[in-house]
Amino acid sequence: MATTEDYLTVSELTQYLKRKFDADPYLGRIYLTGEISNFRIRQNAHQYFSLKDEQSKISAIMFRSAFAKVRFKPEEGMKVMVIGRISLYPPSGSYQIYVEQMEPVGVGALYQAYEQLKKKLAEEGLFSKAKRPLPHFPRKIAVITSRSGAVIKDIMITVQRRYPLAKLYLFPAQVQGDAAAGELVKRIKQVQLTGTFDVLIIGRGGGSIEDLWPFNEETVVRALSTCTIPVISSVGHETDTTLTDLVADVRAATPTAAAELAVPVLSDELLKIKQQRLRLYQAFRALLKIKHQEWKRLAAAQIFSQPGRLYEGYYQKLDLLTQQLQQNYQQRLISKERQLTLLMQQLNQFNPLERLHLMQRQLTFLQKNLQKSATNYLQTKQHNLGAIAAQLDSLSPLKVLGRGYGFATSSDRLLKSTEEFEIGKEFVYHLADGKINAKTLAIRKDVIDDRKTNI
Repeated sequence: MATTEDYLTVSELTQYLKRKFDADPYLGRIYLTGEISNFRIRQNAHQYFSLKDEQSKISAIMFRSAFAKVRFKPEEGMKVMVIGRISLYPPSGSYQIYVEQMEPVGVGALYQAYEQLKKKLAEEGLFSKAKRPLPHFPRKIAVITSRSGAVIKDIMITVQRRYPLAKLYLFPAQVQGDAAAGELVKRIKQVQLTGTFDVLIIGRGGGSIEDLWPFNEETVVRALSTCTIPVISSVGHETDTTLTDLVADVRAATPTAAAELAVPVLSDELLKIKQQRLRLYQAFRALLKIKHQEWKRLAAAQIFSQPGRLYEGYYQKLDLLTQQLQQNYQQRLISKERQLTLLMQQLNQFNPLERLHLMQRQLTFLQKNLQKSATNYLQTKQHNLGAIAAQLDSLSPLKVLGRGYGFATSSDRLLKSTEEFEIGKEFVYHLADGKINAKTLAIRKDVIDDRKTNI
């Protein structure tokens, strides 16, 4: 029976299998093709993805240093060829391929990278910008190329032959290798900082796509797209097309063609100047002849022989207008004087002082009438008041009481008949000189004769 020492731990088994993977010479360098799956690019980091075919799948990892050398952009579903080693990852116990190189299936990696970058920059509009015209008579031309290559020699010979007035300035740079792109960008910026050049020529001779690749780098293309002076690109042969050719203002098939595009032919330009000078001279002579004939015709005109006649009509018209002006002035002055007199009369009629005196006299008259009317009204009212007071006095109860009559009240209520008195109830009897408190002892009701009324 097996003891506990006979059992392996999971870690021991995993380490044993890992050593088997690492020691197998057939798994140390594997050439594998498959379709990329589960790929999500991670910037400046290790890349994790899978490779699969119709029946199987394997996990893959590509370290950052190896992925930085990949010229194209891996995409989900892309078929690729990879070179790497197979090993086991102990924490998960799964085996995976550690990818060291990667290329797309069917086309080269550089061509794939070229097409991807070309599509990207085209979508940004770098290739559709308006192309700038080249200066016709450049004075200073900057050239970015290799110092020892045939490009600069061809450009120098062509410029010297065609237009020796232009000055060439070489900005040497590597045009091949990993460091070439950085040097090209540096030289482009240096040309712009100088700020005195009329045109820039950038290029190199022919070669493979690997040799020409620095001119397809994104940094170089973007640097040329922001260049402030017109750019002529001459990279490789006529059949080669780099991204710098697409972004430049003018593309030349060869360095010699670039120089021919940059400068005119001096002898041709001098001939053109002579031809233009001759045409200008002939045109000036023809125009001078026409003007001389026109001058002679005008000089023979009668108006120049007797120039005083030019002013006779104007003098007469001036006198007539002056006379009309004076007449109109007099008539207008008389009309205004009449209007002034009429307005003065109207103003006197509506003189506020006269109107004020009139109103004051009316006010004095009305005040006297008001005082007189008030006095008469007051006297009339006083007379009416005396008459009404005499009538009121004659009807006063006090007058009746003065003649010996009186009246009885009970609880401030006037007792007018025997029916309002009660036996034993007190009442007040009013006389002219006072009041008497009395009590009803007996009530005797008299028979009233309709023929007379007793008081």
